Formats: sequence, C-alpha cells, structure tokens
Amino acid sequence: MSFFFFLFLLSSALLPHSSSSLNYPYNTSFRIDCGGHSPSTDSYNFSWLADDFFTGGSTAVVSEPLHFHLQHEKTLRYFPLSSGKKNCYNVPLPPGRYYIRTFTVYDNYDGKSHPPSFDASVEGTLVFSWRSPWSESLARDGAYSDLFAFVEDGQLDFCFYSIATDPPIIASLEVLQIDPLSYDSAQTGDNYILVNYGRLSPGSSQWGPGFTSDPDSFGRSWQSDSDYRAASSKSARTISTKEKITGVEQAPNYFPMKLYQSAVTFDGGLEYELAVDAKLDYLLWFHFAEIDSSVKKAGERVFDVLVNDKNVSRVDIFKEVGSFTAYTLNYTEKNLSSSVLNVKLLPVAGAPLICGLENYAMVPADLATVPEQVVAMKALKDSLRVPDRMGWNGDPCAPTDWDAWEGVTCHTNKNGTGLVITQIELGSQGLKGYISEQISLLSNLISLNLSTNSLDDTLPIGLGQKSLARLDLSNNQFSGSIPESLTSSNLQLVRLNNNLLEGRVPEELYSVGLHGGTIDLSGNKGLCGVPPLPDCPMFWENGRLSKGGKIAIGLSCFFFVAVLLLVIYIFCIRRGRNDYDFGLPSDLISLAAKRNRYQRQKSLMLLEMESQHAKGLPSLPLNPH
Repeated sequence: MSFFFFLFLLSSALLPHSSSSLNYPYNTSFRIDCGGHSPSTDSYNFSWLADDFFTGGSTAVVSEPLHFHLQHEKTLRYFPLSSGKKNCYNVPLPPGRYYIRTFTVYDNYDGKSHPPSFDASVEGTLVFSWRSPWSESLARDGAYSDLFAFVEDGQLDFCFYSIATDPPIIASLEVLQIDPLSYDSAQTGDNYILVNYGRLSPGSSQWGPGFTSDPDSFGRSWQSDSDYRAASSKSARTISTKEKITGVEQAPNYFPMKLYQSAVTFDGGLEYELAVDAKLDYLLWFHFAEIDSSVKKAGERVFDVLVNDKNVSRVDIFKEVGSFTAYTLNYTEKNLSSSVLNVKLLPVAGAPLICGLENYAMVPADLATVPEQVVAMKALKDSLRVPDRMGWNGDPCAPTDWDAWEGVTCHTNKNGTGLVITQIELGSQGLKGYISEQISLLSNLISLNLSTNSLDDTLPIGLGQKSLARLDLSNNQFSGSIPESLTSSNLQLVRLNNNLLEGRVPEELYSVGLHGGTIDLSGNKGLCGVPPLPDCPMFWENGRLSKGGKIAIGLSCFFFVAVLLLVIYIFCIRRGRNDYDFGLPSDLISLAAKRNRYQRQKSLMLLEMESQHAKGLPSLPLNPH
C-alpha cells in the first residue's frame, strides 16, 4: 500500500492550538507530547501529557526549536533499530470511534540530513507511509496527518515499522472520542478507517483546533481550498457572512458553524483536483449553505455535482433547506483507478457555491491475529523475556504488509477471518525465562524452536497441540518430566536433548523415532524407560513415587489396616465375654466350701445339745479333758 496520507504543512505563520467550549457528549481524549518529559498546558488550555504509553525508543529535540510555536512540536520520539523493527503507542481507551491526529517532524534532529522511511498503522491496518527523501519544507516544518478509526478492544495500537534501518519518528499524538455514527458509519460499517486526503474550507485560510481559536467538536482542522482548485477555477469569488447558520453542531457529525459562514462561487463552475492513491474507495462529503442574501427562492441557484465526470447529484440549496442553513451531501467513489479525483460543480441556474469539501480514503481494516493467540503471544513475550531488539509489539501478525514479529510466521485461518501463528523460531536468541502455560492457546502451531537459550522450569502441560509437528527445545535447562500432552500431537521431530529432564519417557513419544521421525533425548540424566535410556526404578520416578509405587503403598496400607482391625475385633470379643463372668478362682472356691461345711456341722451340734438340755439330760462338756 503506498502513500495514502494527507499532510497539513506548517508555515512560519502557524497560529497556536485552540479549544472548544461546546457542549459535547464525548469526553475521552489524550494529547501526548511525544518526547516531552513533563505535562503542560498550551495557550488555549489544552492539557498535554508527558510522553507515555510507548514501547521503546528514545527522545530528541528538533534542531531549531524556535522555529516552532508549540511545545509538543519541538520534541519527538524516535525508534532506532535497537528497539526493534516495530514499535507502538498503546493507549488505553474505552471502545468507540476516535479522531486520531499525529504531528511528524524531522528538522534534522539527528544531524544526518536524512529524513527516515517508515510506515505507521492503526489497530493493525497500514495508514501512513513516509518515504525518503522528504521535501525540504516538509522535513523542516513537519506535517499533521489525521484519520477516523474504531477501537474495540480497549486499547489503541498506533504502531511504526522501520524501512531498512531508518528510525520512525513522531512529535505528538492526539486521540479524541467522536460519535460512532459519524460519517455514515451505519452504512459503511466499522471495518473501515477514514484517512484524511483533504478537508477543505473554501474561502478561508487554515483554521480549527491546532491552528486557530475556532472550535470543532471533533478536533478537525480545515484548510484553504485554493491549492486544490483547478486552473479554470482559480478566479472564484469568496463570499462570507457573520449571520448565524442553523443546522450546525448536530449529531452525529457536529460540523462547526464557521464552516458554513464562508464559501466560493464562480459563474463558469468550480473544479477541484484531489491527489489520491488508486485502488481505494473514497468518501466525499460536500457542505453547502445559501449565504448569499440575494438568493430569495428555489431555482435561483441550481448546479450539478460531478465526480470523475459522473453526475452524482443536482443541488438546489434553497429548495432543500432555505437560506443560512447547513446542507450536506456525501458520495462514495469506488475502486478509483487513477491518482487524481476530479470534482466539478457545473451551473444549471446561477453560479455554483460550496462551503466545504472533505475527501477520505476508505481503508479496509486489515486482518488481525485472533484474540486468544494475541493473549498467548504476549504471555510468551513476558515469560521468555524477549529482548526489545526483536520488536515484539502490537499485533503479532498485522498489518499483513509488514513482517510478523521477528521469528514468527503467520497464516490466515481456515475461514479467512483472522491470522494465526504457525511457527516460532527463536533459537540462539539469548532468551531467559520459561514457557508460559498460555502456549496451549496457539492451536495452529506447527513448529516451535527455542533451542540453545537459557530457559528453565518445567515444560507446560499444555505443550503438544495436535498441529505441532516439529519441537526443538534442546540445549536449555528445562527440568521435570516430559508432559503427557506431547503424545497427542503429530510430532515428526523432537529434540529435547541437553536439558535437566527426568522421569519416564512416554512410549507414544518415543515411537516418533520408530515411525520415521527424529527424536533426541540425550543429555538428560534423569530420563528413563526407553532404549537406550536406563530402566526406571520400580517405585520411584521423576523425583517422586511412580504409579506402581503408589499402588504398592496403597496395598500395603490396606493390608496393615485390615490386620489392625482384625486384632482389635478379636480383643473386643474376648473382653466382651469376661465382662459378664463374676466367678472366683477354683482355689478360693474349694477353701470357702470347706469352711461352709465346718460351720454347718458346728451349728448342728449346738442344736442337738440345746435339745438334750431341754429334756433334762446332763450336758456333755464340749471340750473333755
């Protein structure tokens, strides 16, 4: 994609930025002074943040700061190759539609007299291209570029890509939330980025936020049309009014009143030649207001609007809205085949009149990496401690015009709706860290090479996608066991040699080598179970009990508990019987019996003696001598 950007060139007479006090329902905005070291407020009460939200790079000051009126135009951030080929500003934003404007200036800040070549993207879609050499005025004065884009994931990714070894540069970045229905998005959808190729205010010099105190709720700046009128229209007459214009500042576009208070008109008709890039669609937005009080009724000013000699509309402003009222018309020119977009206003009755003309390239949103794989790659970036020089910033695969992240290969998914990661080649990159569990989200990964780094920790259990065919983790410091998940993949090459792995090798993984594939497990003293590795201990594996050991201990515990229960049962039964037997020992029973017999005999003798005494018989002594 070539140079589809529109530049607002600065001049030495540039006026300061302005602000709008209008009641506007959207208040999310960021103004970032790229390269600035402290926050500031400009002369029109706009607040600027110190440089923030960047992924890398360094700061610099233009060579002639006094040439610029505003602080945020004097500093810049540049991204040398040591920061990687791809760098970004990642700005947190609520989902919505945004007006995004950048200021880019070189001004020989590095003393090399070589303005850089680089690209810029928004949300993974290429939008601006800068190519060296720049014109002298552009290099010294700088330029503003702007667009409208949707942000749906809570973060704006504004990224830069270095061409050759040139460092991308940016001086300021402005982001303002706008009405999501603006510029007919209900019809065009949210899959287009509108890149400004010309926002003209006929009859006026450049004005709007950033140039004058005149307000525009969207932050749009407007420029004179004089450089875009064809030779036949150079002598067009300017008319203006201070009368209030109705129908302005209304949703969803909030066009400012000032736009309709000036116009150009010409009896012979008006013609504009707008430079564009071929093979894109262009959205044209026409602005009219009958500000000539001599026009009193319909039919007095009627003209045709032609785009590339195609009649797209006949306009009678007074008939449509009356006088001093804004009237707009839009038209889309599809698949333009030339580098010039021609617009004509040809008279039918009276002289044509126009108050404003906007021209936007409708850049279709590029395919993006599917969200879950973005999550996985960002997790890997952190866990592997990928160095800045590799430029792992923004979307891993988009824009498709650029290379993917260094060492990463992407392809379109099966239904053509997104991009997926198929290969990661990061061998010998000095990586230190571990493999994140999120790697399991890379469901299309075919090849993974992290060999000859200093990675450690255990291999994640999610490693082993069915798509995985080549795995090289050799010459690292991975420990622990080989995850069973690797057996579910379609591996044809496995290199896990020279690590600290231990435990039993899954037989299904070892079978890779038996079916024509390649497997190398050497240099892992703790691995066992398959030839030529040693046998695994019966009850000990991977630094812990094996499955067999756990079974053996379980059976032993069961046997012990069973025996213990049996002993307790027997003891309780015997004790239960003794609890109800109160008999004395046999020796004590025998002695008691003898004593009882003696007592009975003695009692009988006493009874007999008492009986004889009662009958008068002499008693016999009990103890004869």
